[in-house]
Amino acid sequence: MPLVRVHNFSISLDGYGSGEPQSLESPFGHAGQRLHEWMFATSFWDRESGQCGVDAVFAGRHEVGFGAEIMGANKFGPPGWQDDPDWRGWWGEDPPFHTPTYVLTHRPRPPLEMAGGTTFHFLDASPAEALAVAREAAGDLDVRLGGGASVVRDFVAAGLVDHLHLVVVPIVLGRGARLWDGLEALEDTFDIESVSSPSGVIHLTFTRRG
Repeated sequence: MPLVRVHNFSISLDGYGSGEPQSLESPFGHAGQRLHEWMFATSFWDRESGQCGVDAVFAGRHEVGFGAEIMGANKFGPPGWQDDPDWRGWWGEDPPFHTPTYVLTHRPRPPLEMAGGTTFHFLDASPAEALAVAREAAGDLDVRLGGGASVVRDFVAAGLVDHLHLVVVPIVLGRGARLWDGLEALEDTFDIESVSSPSGVIHLTFTRRG
């Protein structure tokens, strides 16, 4: 069966996937871009001058083998985007997903077709319900779970994630959207591998047993 995978999800040492408050000017709140600087330095992000190596290898897996994406409302836009009928996401007219992309929100709107094969669909649904819709759209390909932290946490807690790639960045945020809350004994259901990078980040890979 096709898998549900999370890739390149960066968290701080204290487990936060973003800072606060999120806004149009600061999508990751007080964290700024510090959670993602490791990725910006790779050839995955910067084809001309980015570095090759372990970070680039892990980052590149984000693009391989997906037929649909699921994301939370706060990944699609800043607080209040539901009140703006002209809001079309952070990524311009050619978003990087290139698949049907399902945005979880309590205020659905009609689908939004973009360039490059991305169509945003807006669902008021449980994790299991959203996954059923995304799997149908993905066919024989995998479903990518894009975040944010609360969405990843809810899908993991529901037993719906097969592969979870986290990047632990050596910063302490102290507040924001935290991944780990409610996921006690996660290690009992996943095999875990750890790879340290010269950049200072640690790549944690969780693969669901069975």
